[in-house]
Amino acid sequence: MSRIIAVAFVAFASLASSATAAEKLQALVVDGQNNHAVWPKTTQMMKQYLEETGLFTVEIARTAPQGTDPDFKPEFSKYDVVVSNYNGAPWPKETQEAFVDYVKSGGGFVVVHAANNAFGDWPAYNEMIGLGGWGGRNEKSGPYVYFNEEGKLVRDESQGSGGHHGPQHPFLVVVRDQDHPVTRGMPSAWMHAQDELYDMLRGPAENMHVLATAFASPDKGGTGRHEPMIFTVQYGKGRVFHTPMGHADYSMECIGFIATLQRGAEWAATGKVTQELPEEFPTADEVKSRKFEE
Repeated sequence: MSRIIAVAFVAFASLASSATAAEKLQALVVDGQNNHAVWPKTTQMMKQYLEETGLFTVEIARTAPQGTDPDFKPEFSKYDVVVSNYNGAPWPKETQEAFVDYVKSGGGFVVVHAANNAFGDWPAYNEMIGLGGWGGRNEKSGPYVYFNEEGKLVRDESQGSGGHHGPQHPFLVVVRDQDHPVTRGMPSAWMHAQDELYDMLRGPAENMHVLATAFASPDKGGTGRHEPMIFTVQYGKGRVFHTPMGHADYSMECIGFIATLQRGAEWAATGKVTQELPEEFPTADEVKSRKFEE
């Protein structure tokens, strides 16, 4: 009898485990090409950060290392959220169309750092990400978007290329909307670890909501403006979460970045955030990081 009970318990535990896995949000990280050599590690970092929440099961879809990969055709509809760590050659047209349909129909999308450099001549992608840099972007791509000294959002139609940053440095992230699920509970300002502070981003910026900015100081080669650092875009029925932060592994070790990514991915997938901020979250005076361990 005890053997029967033991076997039954194992079977029940297996079923319970399967049910738990099935209930998790399905996430896909896309990579394979990136102008940042550290991308294989940063993909693993983001995968682990999402998995450690207990909310996500994470898979990776990787292109060929060079050129357009005709075999890169992820089944996007299987996933609640897609995270891009990709900046490279165009995807096949069929894949582009499938991705547009996925987001437009309600799929979640997370854009991290160099992913906003990608696909400068793909109009739908630029609508999805709101703002981008480099990739041939200029005034035809859309306005520069930033906050002025009075805290007003500016859409600047000036001519000029899109995308710039000064030397890497730690910088203060200023929360502009403390009621949004992603930023709720965050300090009004917190120090981010050493990173590239993207400025002069430009794009359609339609249905875009800026949650936080950072001041691109002229002392660091910046614009002297408050540049978007955390923002969202509504694209059809889809929710897009975008952060230009995350240049290197040490940038992604910032606890502020980690929590922002985790919360942003949950929001993109579900429209809500159930995660609490970690107690060791950065302050306005102190960067707080934790070493990544595989």
